[in-house]
Amino acid sequence: MAINLLLLVVLLASSAAGHGGLANYTVGDTWYRGYSPDEALGEQEGQAWMVQRIWSSIDPIFFVNDTGLACNNPGTAPPSYIPIEAGRDITAVYWYWLHPYGPMSVWLADCGASCEDADVNELNFFKIWEAGLLEGNIVEGIWYQKQFQNWDGSPDLWPVRIPATIKPGLYVIRHEILSIHIENRPQFYPECAHLNITSTGTAVPSPEYFAKFPGTYKEDDPSIKIDIYSDAMKGSMNYTIPGPPVWDGLVNKYCQDC
Repeated sequence: MAINLLLLVVLLASSAAGHGGLANYTVGDTWYRGYSPDEALGEQEGQAWMVQRIWSSIDPIFFVNDTGLACNNPGTAPPSYIPIEAGRDITAVYWYWLHPYGPMSVWLADCGASCEDADVNELNFFKIWEAGLLEGNIVEGIWYQKQFQNWDGSPDLWPVRIPATIKPGLYVIRHEILSIHIENRPQFYPECAHLNITSTGTAVPSPEYFAKFPGTYKEDDPSIKIDIYSDAMKGSMNYTIPGPPVWDGLVNKYCQDC
């Protein structure tokens, strides 16, 4: 369902319960409703307006070998797609976000003929955006995960630009927040939606940019299994974001001013 942003204020005001997950998407002045675990499944699953894969809980995924690491659990496919032109921004809308530490990343995967029929655990995801520690040390510094939070009652907005050079087609877009505020117990928060990208481009990433979920992340990765409060880490000003590099089809790696 596409809704003009003029209605967003009313809808936000009527939302009595926020949750720590990706609730909606905007492209320009058009708003696309996502799934809400606070509302009845039967009123959302399979609806013609649904563009987001179903996520049943605000609880995180704790294990790198969980099949829900791709698109959360149960990850049921929606019937519809968000239409977007290559080179335009898509903004993920969170009613609020609380955790301050850890990287955020956005991924695409080419579905081929249909995203509804795609097995997301077999798709080749490639990263189009990432941000982690922006300044200072790991504990006292500023992470993008903290910077994108709003505490004035307005939603938290996460804008990302679709690569202008990408070939057209049907894609899964995957937003991932990795929170590392609890020692050696990473928390993954992935959500996915379906995109129909129109483009005059022909670019596709090469295999070194591909990732599968699960499969790419390793349990013993020091950026995933980490105690940021340890003497060895708390003063560090360096953090390596897990996974392959951002695909160089995207010119602006962080796109923080989109």
